[in-house]
Amino acid sequence: MNTRPTSKTPADEWLAPALLDVVREIPNAHTRRSAAPEADARRLARRAAAKAAVAAGALALPSGPLGWLTLLPELRSVWRIQAQLVADIAALYGKKTHLTQAQMLYCLFGHGSAQVFRDLVVRAGGRFLVRPATAQALRFVARKVAVRVAQRLLGQGAARWLPVAGAVGVGAYAWHETTRVAGTAIELFAAEVLPAPADEVPADVVDAPAPRLPRPGR
Repeated sequence: MNTRPTSKTPADEWLAPALLDVVREIPNAHTRRSAAPEADARRLARRAAAKAAVAAGALALPSGPLGWLTLLPELRSVWRIQAQLVADIAALYGKKTHLTQAQMLYCLFGHGSAQVFRDLVVRAGGRFLVRPATAQALRFVARKVAVRVAQRLLGQGAARWLPVAGAVGVGAYAWHETTRVAGTAIELFAAEVLPAPADEVPADVVDAPAPRLPRPGR
């Protein structure tokens, strides 16, 4: 029997919606098809990683409870930088017009949550099979990713009380994650991407309880 939490957690209320908001509209690419897409993508990745590190570090400077208030703006800022990077890399490989919300979500978070995306994106040898993503499927995956993001944030909670050292650590993590996003995007767009038959999310999947984060304003 499929059980769900009776009350919404912060992961449900603001992390998952924020994820969906980022992928809802695919950014316009700032690049064109390249004769050397991987090399150009790596250069773009270095610039985007540095930009994400600065953005995340600056927003992580406030400490204590105020640091938690800047959490969602920080995440949104980094995710939008990464989404632009994914769109630009897709264009370098000549695949921007085929970039879907499911592919964007996979590029942003698939490197740490590949199992979560098994109902949307599946690797088969040197190919990727991408199923058509319904709104329900995207919400399902977004919530699963949000749970993992919440778990990571709880693990880094102490950094919110250390103004400078915490900001440096948050910036370094944003740099690392942006580099991994680029790697996932390069791997996806360099391969053959094929449509796969649409499968519904299994009815017997049980949602894991989302970790409880401090709510904004508390």
